[in-house]
Amino acid sequence: MNNTVAGPGHAPRPVRHKDLPATLYGIRHHGPGSARSVRAALAEQRPDVVLIEGPPEADGLVALAADEEMRPPVALLGYVPGEPKRAAFWPFAVFSPEWQAIRYALDAGVPVRFCDLPAAHQLAMATGEEPRARTDPVAELAAAAGYDDPERWWEDVVEHVPGPAVFEALAEAIEILRADAAEPDPRDAIREAHMRKVLRRAVRDGFERIAVVCGAWHVPALRDLPPAVADDRLLRGLPKVKASLTWVPWTYGRLSYASGYGAGIRSPGWYDHLFCSPGHPVEQWLTRAAAVLRDEGVPASSAHVIESVRLAEALAALRGRPLAGLEEVTEAAHAVLCEGSDLLTALIQRRLVVGERLGTVPPATPMVPLQRDLQDQQRHLRLRPEAEPRDYDLDLRKPNDLARSRLLYRLALLQVAWGTPQQSRTANIGTFRESWQLTWRPELDLALIEASMWGSTVAAAAAQRARSIAAGATALDELTALAERCLLADLGDALPAVLAAVRDRAALEGDVTHLMAALPALVRAARYGDVRGTDPARLGEVAIEMITRICAGLPVAVASLDETAAHAMRERIDAVNSATALLADSASRDRWLDTLERLALRCPPLISGRLTRLLLDAGRITTDEAGIRMSRALSAAAPAPAAAGWAEGFLAGSGLLLVHDDKLLALADGWLAGLGADAFAAVLPALRRTFGGFAPPERRAIGQQAARLDGSGRRPAVVASATDDLDSERASLAASGVALILGLAQRTAS
Repeated sequence: MNNTVAGPGHAPRPVRHKDLPATLYGIRHHGPGSARSVRAALAEQRPDVVLIEGPPEADGLVALAADEEMRPPVALLGYVPGEPKRAAFWPFAVFSPEWQAIRYALDAGVPVRFCDLPAAHQLAMATGEEPRARTDPVAELAAAAGYDDPERWWEDVVEHVPGPAVFEALAEAIEILRADAAEPDPRDAIREAHMRKVLRRAVRDGFERIAVVCGAWHVPALRDLPPAVADDRLLRGLPKVKASLTWVPWTYGRLSYASGYGAGIRSPGWYDHLFCSPGHPVEQWLTRAAAVLRDEGVPASSAHVIESVRLAEALAALRGRPLAGLEEVTEAAHAVLCEGSDLLTALIQRRLVVGERLGTVPPATPMVPLQRDLQDQQRHLRLRPEAEPRDYDLDLRKPNDLARSRLLYRLALLQVAWGTPQQSRTANIGTFRESWQLTWRPELDLALIEASMWGSTVAAAAAQRARSIAAGATALDELTALAERCLLADLGDALPAVLAAVRDRAALEGDVTHLMAALPALVRAARYGDVRGTDPARLGEVAIEMITRICAGLPVAVASLDETAAHAMRERIDAVNSATALLADSASRDRWLDTLERLALRCPPLISGRLTRLLLDAGRITTDEAGIRMSRALSAAAPAPAAAGWAEGFLAGSGLLLVHDDKLLALADGWLAGLGADAFAAVLPALRRTFGGFAPPERRAIGQQAARLDGSGRRPAVVASATDDLDSERASLAASGVALILGLAQRTAS
């Protein structure tokens, strides 16, 4: 069952050793037919002790399986304290034969012991040589029977039609496969030596009816017991670490082949259905598939279900199968319920065939304090861990939603990625709303164990980790982003240390581009700290200092930039401009705009165009002044690439300026109309990049306005409609006045 060493087996077939009071039940680790047969066989045998393949350190945890709040899928988690990344999982589903053996023993009051190699050795050995790959017995036997799919063969001969004759044949076949193996896996030999050691101990303890539930691959090695000294020799001197074990929730998604689990199965949801629905499984399955489609608004009636059942049964009969299996019901659902849609079939696959059921463990389960604190907060904040992604829209004006947001940001600091901010729906932190998507995965329990080194509560651990990051960070933008995260997580205790690190690093930072990259996060935190009940004044002071240094260093930073560097600088300038507008400090804003005015006419074209646009938007220059600068930059004397760069910088981000200002649009149109074929081809990439960034309605409006231009660079003439009423006498007076002003009347008279 270990995720590093997993041996598929066969369905239960009792093997009684001639000298030992033991019955061996060789099983496949996850199979509904095997699980049902093991339960029935144990009820018939009535053993006085049950030995199960698994880590012996978990013997004290077995009793928790009888708790009402223990609901599989669950897993035993073994880890090395202080080194949580050295860990292994032993998963159990409700249809796992080992789980049913545990439940039988607990219900019957029979002792349960795990007999596999201890986790202390397995985790120590996991860092060494990888286990040798061996033949999959199920695949070998399926191929011998003419099947190309081992899962399908297993269902046909074991899950659908269990029987003693089949079990005996499987046991003998696996014994032959082991005998024909080129070389035994040394790790298998070590594990089996320990299993025999536990079996001998059970005999010495006086048990007379011993049941051993293990992977069928190991049954031949347990039938005959060699002298104990041989096994002791194999087990002597094994590497060992201190291992801790506990129960954690598991998911069916992590039980599948796709998750990389060594003993995984293709269809956990289907197997769960077969185990829990022994009567009419095909009818019930297709009914559930129809319900999934209806939940998505797809019509699926009872008539569809009936026809799907008939098709599945017909396919099974044509293929000579005893019962319609997953392949038949999937094909029937695809043809009838989904009407040939691969997308809808994939939906059923995800929801039912694999399934994302998340198990639960009882409160009495051993946990590190950090896990316990998170569990208490989840209960208090009504945030239930779920395997299926779930969206939450948080209103930060509500205390419960604000507490949820702080918890999720604290967990993110601890690298426990339970929640993911939804960028498409979440505005910046100055708004009162956030959107999150929460998905709980089994490995997050391991991440919590790893994070427990920082503290016993989520708040304390996140604060301590923030201090640790601040102490080791070398990049200023990393520190300012950390300050923002501390604000979002409400880590007031850690903020002084982070802020001190920001001050110290900013004082030593000589690269103005690093200061520009670090400023926006700090300003956002300073501007909106009061929304979350945090004093932002200290953050604002640091931001003002950084703006002063940016203004002093910007003239040198924008000089002699190539195209790539100019684009990067334009993005930094935009970010700093937005930050200074956001910061409640008019002096800093004026200092920034004064700097842009001094630089706008003596920097690379892309930057010059951008600074002109920012000054226009800020009201520092008029539209007429912007038009004059544009006409110079786009004149015939300017090289086409330089003109294109200026236009890109000026127009980037929004095309509304061209929609509402005919003069600027006419200048741009006249410049483009005057370009030769080669020059136009040279500037086309920049133009596509610029106009491609506009929203579709903006591009459409610009096109409609440009359609009225003639390429001369003049504004479009306004012509009266033919249907307008025109007073000829009043019009002649106006025309005479205009002619007099222009001197046309004298010329006509002469």
